[in-house]
Amino acid sequence: MGNITNEGLVLACSAIGVGLAMIAGVGPGIGQGIAAGHGAAAVGRNPGAKGDIMSTMLLGQAVAETTGLYSLVISLILLFANPLLGRL
Repeated sequence: MGNITNEGLVLACSAIGVGLAMIAGVGPGIGQGIAAGHGAAAVGRNPGAKGDIMSTMLLGQAVAETTGLYSLVISLILLFANPLLGRL
């Protein structure tokens, strides 16, 4: 237990943070699936409004995807350009 260095501790905590950040990718996937399902059902009920439904659905999915992309960027920064190591 006494052999843990500061660098090792920062890298271990960064790996845990990366795992937690990537869990954030699950939410947008579920939300986009639900939105696509409701969009398909809405088009089935009212085929004349397909353009409006599709554009609104795609805009909502793009906004929902940003949280997943932010978590990916944070994960890549923690893995490859770890700014915490420079503070030791």
